[in-house]
Amino acid sequence: MRAAVIQNFNADLSIETVPDPACPDNGVVLEVAACGVCRSDFHGWVGAHPKVTRGSILGHEYCGTVVEAGARAKHKPGDKLIAPFILGCGECLACQTGASNTCENSVVPGFGPPGAYAEFVAVPFDHNLVHLPETLSPALAAGLGCRVTTAWHALTDRANVRTGEWVAVHGTGGIGLSALLLAKMLGARVVVVDVVEEKLTRALELGADAAVNASDGDVAEAIRDITGGGAQVSIEALGIAATTNASVECLATLGRHVHVGMPSGDGFMNVNMRAIYSKQLAFYGTRGMPSWKYPSLLGMIERGDVDLGPMLDREIALSAAGAELRAMKGPTPPGTAVITDFTR
Repeated sequence: MRAAVIQNFNADLSIETVPDPACPDNGVVLEVAACGVCRSDFHGWVGAHPKVTRGSILGHEYCGTVVEAGARAKHKPGDKLIAPFILGCGECLACQTGASNTCENSVVPGFGPPGAYAEFVAVPFDHNLVHLPETLSPALAAGLGCRVTTAWHALTDRANVRTGEWVAVHGTGGIGLSALLLAKMLGARVVVVDVVEEKLTRALELGADAAVNASDGDVAEAIRDITGGGAQVSIEALGIAATTNASVECLATLGRHVHVGMPSGDGFMNVNMRAIYSKQLAFYGTRGMPSWKYPSLLGMIERGDVDLGPMLDREIALSAAGAELRAMKGPTPPGTAVITDFTR
């Protein structure tokens, strides 16, 4: 099969012919219909993720059609499925209590096992996968497995966003844009933060109540002025110290910070603990979403409760994935890129 392989960090991906994946006994092999290019992939591409090495195949936001099923698989050939990026084992305490996104035995294709920057991908623990609605395009569906599900879990299960609250969103990439659209659906008021004016303009067009360009000065102070004292919820969607501290400092007393962005480098950063202490803030970490929540989220999308179409900006060929990753070293355009052509 054709695949985009990391042969050197910070270098163009190598388009190669590699062996087709073996089918796991407890899962399936998918012919990949679409795979998102995510900032988490960027961390692997630059060599900052311990499970990504030379020879790795990235890609954890994917959907496709089953071409082979293992003896213990829950699905069958021909099924069109969406995959959450965290595949819980289904048997541990975390999975049995509904928190499969915290499963210590979980598998994430692209971070360890080969991912979906390829024509085919092996998916163990296929009980996590759900059927792709006919009304949902593969390109849009691919982005659900990481960006949308993570944002939804952050807003609902972690932050418990309420109607009328102010939500600050730091970073308007895939997760940030998802958080904006979903928070507005929940009845919140949203202020977005970025350094790319084009992204801020796009966010305002999509319903953001206010926008702050982080290049223009003190982000936290600007948000406190806009919200009349601070946001009740702040979503950090980049994983760097500057946005983490702006997120904490922009909150009102008893506010809730939700850390979504994958921390860069060794994960350590200096955080304004005095702000957390003095304002008695809640500081939540979050990663992914339990797979059992998929049907309700898909139902909202199918009913038209939220339009996630604006998330998708461009469909690309497999050979263009490396250029998308390289572009993440600087300001990126609005919307996300999804691989839909695996022949080029």
